[in-house]
Amino acid sequence: MSDAEKAAVRALLRGRMAALDPASRTEASARIASRVRTLPAWRASRCVLLFMPLRDEPDLSELLTEALSSGRCVALPAFSPGSGTYGARQIRDPHRDLVAGRFGIREPSLDCPSVSPAALDLALVPGLGFTRNGLRLGRGGGFYDRLLRDTPAVRCGVCRDEQVLDRLPAAPHDVTLQVVVTPSATHWAADQPEIPHGS
Repeated sequence: MSDAEKAAVRALLRGRMAALDPASRTEASARIASRVRTLPAWRASRCVLLFMPLRDEPDLSELLTEALSSGRCVALPAFSPGSGTYGARQIRDPHRDLVAGRFGIREPSLDCPSVSPAALDLALVPGLGFTRNGLRLGRGGGFYDRLLRDTPAVRCGVCRDEQVLDRLPAAPHDVTLQVVVTPSATHWAADQPEIPHGS
């Protein structure tokens, strides 16, 4: 798929997200969170990568609160000016630890301790588009691909049903996902037979 085709797919998906009203966004986020709670990887996780959402991404702050309350290590992506990439940093108190980031999203301050990708056992990943078989279309920066390339974590895409497409462009450097969770379904990638399939 050419760059022009990728741009067209991104425009299509942004349009779909912009058409959703606030009430449906809130309901979708709650249903996604409920499905994530049923994942074996969530129940067994000790160190999770979550995210602060953009306007068109699921708001899973209730999972962040639950993870902190249960004593898990909770990490969020944080931009590193020196490398120009994102790394994972641990937070303990969102009100104290989060600052305005490079793209206007709250992220851990540079005072928060770094978390090695090798320490993560579950990563919840937003994006613009997904396939049921674990392909993901991001916003074009490749930040999540670099962040998750060397992690053993179960990589779980989270999105609304309107963001799931039959096919997406894929490049060799793209990180694939083991599972994609939407408000109405949990899609396990076909090449992940070792992970119990959900509905």
